[in-house]
Amino acid sequence: MDTLKEKTAKGLFWGAVNNGSTQIFALLIGIFLTRLLSPSDYGLVGMLTIFTVLAGNLQSCGFTQALVNIRRPTDNDYNSVFWFNVIASVSIYIVLFFCAPLIAAYYRQPSLVVLSRVVFLAFLISSLGIAHNAYMFKNMMNKEQTIIGGIALLLSGVIAIVLAVCDFTYWALAWQQIAYITIVNIGRYYFVKWRPTLHIDFTPVRRMFGFSSKMLVTSIINTINSHILTVIFGRLFPAHIVGHFTVANKWNTMASSFVSGTITQVAQPVMSTLTEERERELRVFRKMMRFTSFLSFPCMFGMAFVAREFILVLPGEQWEQCVPLMQVLCIGGAFMPLYTLYQNLAISNGRSDIYMWCNIAQIILQIGVIILFHEYGIQRMVEACTLFNILWLVVWHLCTASLIKLRVLDVLLDIVPFIIVTIFTMVLSGIIILSVDNIHLKLMAKVIIAIVVYVGTMKLLKVKILDECLQFVKRRK
Repeated sequence: MDTLKEKTAKGLFWGAVNNGSTQIFALLIGIFLTRLLSPSDYGLVGMLTIFTVLAGNLQSCGFTQALVNIRRPTDNDYNSVFWFNVIASVSIYIVLFFCAPLIAAYYRQPSLVVLSRVVFLAFLISSLGIAHNAYMFKNMMNKEQTIIGGIALLLSGVIAIVLAVCDFTYWALAWQQIAYITIVNIGRYYFVKWRPTLHIDFTPVRRMFGFSSKMLVTSIINTINSHILTVIFGRLFPAHIVGHFTVANKWNTMASSFVSGTITQVAQPVMSTLTEERERELRVFRKMMRFTSFLSFPCMFGMAFVAREFILVLPGEQWEQCVPLMQVLCIGGAFMPLYTLYQNLAISNGRSDIYMWCNIAQIILQIGVIILFHEYGIQRMVEACTLFNILWLVVWHLCTASLIKLRVLDVLLDIVPFIIVTIFTMVLSGIIILSVDNIHLKLMAKVIIAIVVYVGTMKLLKVKILDECLQFVKRRK
């Protein structure tokens, strides 16, 4: 138990360091780029995101999760997945290459023909490192992933900034993606000593396909669900409006992925080892839920709290239309890491069917919400979709709770106190800085005061999860 507890704690620690440093680098680079590039530049690249991510789903076909669920995967298992990914990626790229004119015609943007063919090279390159990523994920090599991600983000960001300064416009964002995945792959090959061989045997792939196929369908559904608004906006609105939504969603995703990424790096590997010990699995799951709530609600509600000052001070006034969109997205984003927990609970128990059908139902109903609210404009559509996604957590609970006998009361006890403390923190912080007029000072004051109030309130209430986090950090020094 102590070994598992320490392994989980280390995974969470390095997951937090990894995602925290990644988001800080991304924040700084993003600020420079949003000041150098226009909303239209972001809009054009944003229109291609769904195709890139869908292609990524198809190339991996859910085999990363399938490998993690295998107790002791062999070199042949990894080799089989490697060659399948490469062959699938080349095939998909050829299809997308010839579909580029159709994509450009749909969005009424001729420049997307060449741009898309370059951007899609990123997922082709990424196929060379998917098996290595699965190896690192399986073995919880979070420290190494932190190093790789930080270096890749920094170098690719510098490349993008230099190109933007040289007036390469949206090409700066395109080459940033290619540079990032190339550097990440180099790092994976450096830390993972396993190498693919020319002995190709697809038997392991066929054996894993039943599980991974459901993961693939679900990944596609998740991708459509995450990017459906961009696709619709790209058709209905000019590129600069799509750019405002893309940037608002970028800041929201950047913050929520800090928590989700931290949890993802340990949730499935840890819970997959406990599927035969339900009581321990329940305790671990609830503790992860408390840790997730402890991070997610102050982080995301805090982003909504400082959204106006953040946008005006850092990206600049040209992005002011992002503010109301960003606030709504961040409130919804606070609940997204909880999705990660429920999804990993289903996956670690081999219930990819639950994972698949819950997501299929969600996207179908969300499209219905979009149809109902699209005529009211972007803001109302985003608000309606956000509310729907928060409420859909109830469905996830009903579908997965029986796996570990998780009660609704347990969930409420684990997350509601953190919501209450976070709301109290934001209200009190807002009252304290009411007399501050300078926008730069206001941004700093909001951040500092909110952190002090939140941590101070947690200490006064003697919240155990805070003490455990502080004790672990002290031991790491």
